[in-house]
Amino acid sequence: MAAGAPRIFVSHLAGTAVFDPVGDQVGRVSDLVAMLRVGRRPPRLLGMVVEVLSRRRVFVPMTRITGVESGQVITTGVVNMRRFEQRPTERLVLGELLDRRVTLVETGEEVTVLDIAIQQLPARRDWEIDRVFVRRGKGGALRRKGETLTVEWSAVTGFSLEEHGQGAENLVATFEKLRPADLANALHHLSPKRRAEVAAALDDDRLADVLEELPEDDQVEILGKLKEERAADVLEAMDPDDAADLLNELPEDEKERLLTLMQPDDAADVRRLMSYEERTAGGLMTTEPIVLRPDATVADALARVRQQDLSPALAAQVYVCRPPDETPTGKYLGTVHFQRLLRDPPFTLVSSLVDSDLPPLGPDTALPAVTSYFAAYNLVAAPVVDESGSLLGAVTVDDVLDHLLPEDWRETEFHEEGVQGG
Repeated sequence: MAAGAPRIFVSHLAGTAVFDPVGDQVGRVSDLVAMLRVGRRPPRLLGMVVEVLSRRRVFVPMTRITGVESGQVITTGVVNMRRFEQRPTERLVLGELLDRRVTLVETGEEVTVLDIAIQQLPARRDWEIDRVFVRRGKGGALRRKGETLTVEWSAVTGFSLEEHGQGAENLVATFEKLRPADLANALHHLSPKRRAEVAAALDDDRLADVLEELPEDDQVEILGKLKEERAADVLEAMDPDDAADLLNELPEDEKERLLTLMQPDDAADVRRLMSYEERTAGGLMTTEPIVLRPDATVADALARVRQQDLSPALAAQVYVCRPPDETPTGKYLGTVHFQRLLRDPPFTLVSSLVDSDLPPLGPDTALPAVTSYFAAYNLVAAPVVDESGSLLGAVTVDDVLDHLLPEDWRETEFHEEGVQGG
């Protein structure tokens, strides 16, 4: 939803049918999962608990939900079927926040929560709780006789986390606004016990982002303290190349157990990356670049580039290939850079804009040659193509830098010297 997206009251979502992109019903909404924040900041909506046809309750992140409209919820079609387990920082909106007695900040009057409204933030995929529908008067059976009103989340107290205390949920809430690299730096300097507590309290996507920024020893330590099913979920949420690097640090039997627990498609991507030498283009690449067919338009390309979860390097260009669209693709035709997309009309076919003169990297290209390639052509990402002409993935400049810097570079205090000095 874009700016001005409608506000949705959660009571209307209870029992709503959930569909995949082709119209097949996945299940029904059982509850919504929110993460409370310190003070009066509105909670972030993490996802929905969906009761699938087998009556199992599973978790669907909001990033996997593409539409909430007309009495139905539409997902991307990728649903993890593991049973939902609530974490310490999570609250069930229907099960725990409704019918609670809270206090109006302005008057100190106690009111009863009858409903809660959620809204998608402008130009982002994040959702927040932003309104509370309450009834004045005493709680219990007689509460329906009181006056009702809708107020801002910040206008009531009785929900949010307290500022004091040593619980992991308070620490997670304090860290919430940090970038993954900064949170990783903070996590690295915690005691092992506190590090494990915070990691357990983070949601899968957030923990995956943080793990990608941690030294290998910390990655292995944290992953080893998670339940195997949770560890597999986090590995699925990581970029495939980072997940492959982490798994390569584990004993063979543990690595195989986790790969078996992962979704088959995710595990297949990671296994493919693990088959290449680490310091080659194949070992460095991600298997999830933006791939478009020749008949796609500039408008299609820009819509893909705008996806919030893409890194700037991956969003800098699209790769035009014949079907299939998933890597390994059909014949690789060329690259279209973001700047070129901005210069041409939306209806222009991307096949007419491809840069086919730039030679792609082979999967066995060694790191020094990859580095020279990036420097020679002033690139932030580059295609990796096999001998048959199929696109295997893309190498991004951040992965090249990771392998050029000293092994302990993540443990240095670059913030003080770099940011303050600048």
